[in-house]
Amino acid sequence: MEIAHRLNQNAKNISGLEQKPYRAVAFALEAIPRTLIQNCGADVIRILTSLRAKHAEEGGSFYGIDGNAGVIADMRTVNVWEPLLVKSQVIKTAIESACMLLRIDDHVSGIKRPEKKSGGDEQAKEDPAETFGDARDG
Repeated sequence: MEIAHRLNQNAKNISGLEQKPYRAVAFALEAIPRTLIQNCGADVIRILTSLRAKHAEEGGSFYGIDGNAGVIADMRTVNVWEPLLVKSQVIKTAIESACMLLRIDDHVSGIKRPEKKSGGDEQAKEDPAETFGDARDG
């Protein structure tokens, strides 16, 4: 939640469309505490709003969701520790995976169909077996 809070703060300092990725990643990271709250059976909107308020306060960076009780707690007192290396690697991997999926989608949707050479303005429908090679070709 702290990373999401900081990303939202940084997005306020950026103008235009460049702030969209910051806000999108912040929203995605908020899914983690939201899911924990749902799994505890607590009121998601109320507790998530309170957690955002805690992180907006000075010194509120250690607050999170106590999964056993479904309440906001100081993670230092609950003995929940998240190593920085693990957290940073998870975030890097998630962003790289999202970028790879976007590249694959861009590549697949960018395939152009060749035009018919024998008169007419209609485009020829391409046979997928011709484009990617027939499976029998080996």
